[in-house]
Amino acid sequence: MQLLSVFILGIENYMLPCFTKKLFGFDCPGCGLQRALVHLVKGEFGAAFEMYPAIYPMFLLFGFLMLDKVYPFKFSNIITIALMVTTVTTILINYIFKFI
Repeated sequence: MQLLSVFILGIENYMLPCFTKKLFGFDCPGCGLQRALVHLVKGEFGAAFEMYPAIYPMFLLFGFLMLDKVYPFKFSNIITIALMVTTVTTILINYIFKFI
């Protein structure tokens, strides 16, 4: 457990910078994802949502894709498409609200 806490506290020092923000001066659609993941690992679920609202639909999508590999579902294509549309829509809505 101590090794996990050292990893969590130390990972913030090694986050990748946003090259879009450095080059053009504005956020990209993925800005905040790394920080939201750190908040999730720390158990700060509200802060993770505030940082990057698409984190939860994204986790649902990836979780379903992994579960579908182990236990194939009958309508997995429809569920996957619905989760992808939800994730992309959340990313785009969040990105639009950043500029308003």
